[in-house]
Amino acid sequence: MTSRFERGVTYAILALFTVTSLTPVLGILSTAFGRQSSLDTGFSLPDGLNWGNFADAWSRAHFGTYLMNSVLVTAAVVTATCVLAVLAAYAFAVMRFPGSTVLFYLFLAGLTLPQEALIVPLYFDLRHWGLTDTYWALILPQTAQSLAFAVFWMRAYFRGSPRAVIEAARIDGASSWTTLWRILVPMGRPAISTMVVIVFMWTWNEFLLALVMVSDEAHRTVPLGLAFFQGQHSSDTVLLAAASVLIALPVVIVYVLLQRRFIEGMLSGATKE
Repeated sequence: MTSRFERGVTYAILALFTVTSLTPVLGILSTAFGRQSSLDTGFSLPDGLNWGNFADAWSRAHFGTYLMNSVLVTAAVVTATCVLAVLAAYAFAVMRFPGSTVLFYLFLAGLTLPQEALIVPLYFDLRHWGLTDTYWALILPQTAQSLAFAVFWMRAYFRGSPRAVIEAARIDGASSWTTLWRILVPMGRPAISTMVVIVFMWTWNEFLLALVMVSDEAHRTVPLGLAFFQGQHSSDTVLLAAASVLIALPVVIVYVLLQRRFIEGMLSGATKE
């Protein structure tokens, strides 16, 4: 058992990290609620909750269009990644076929390749096929990039699943498809939720790919829209802070909704006892 002193030190360290993490968030929020004519930034308390700053930033930056683009791209990437990762990970973890080990390590190689090294040849390939300035130029590369982690993550879960459950399903006459979708997937909701949150954050915050692949305003995502908005309102820190809060809000909402399963999946290492 830990002593009272050790618990006190632990709580003090946790409190220190909490304050450090929340400091920039509080600074952005205090700026976002300030008056647009004010020159104060950071931690000066606003003279009121100026909710109109968010509406002003929304209308000036055309975030309605950008938000719909980000929702469409993110939903497509998360859905495609989850389905493909579950299928591929189940094959690598449970099924046996020639070349499975080589193919799995080929997937893992995707974790070692930096996006900056691939963005230029990827741009020319997509331009050759006429896919630049389309949603496919954002969906396809991000799905491919996310699959490396997603397959690795879900394979760890499937390998840690009770073998007795899989064998019992096979004895009862269940096919591989039934075993996967009726037994393993419901059991693996924490692992899948963790994967969904991580892929969602990666896709929603993606900037470089959108910057290179998209040149027309109709297909801009919110991170790219914020960059252009910053260029136009570089001195208006209140509107910039309000726009930043609007962009970060969907990620916060998704995490809050899935936080219990996300933490459960992270702590368990995506495995089942």
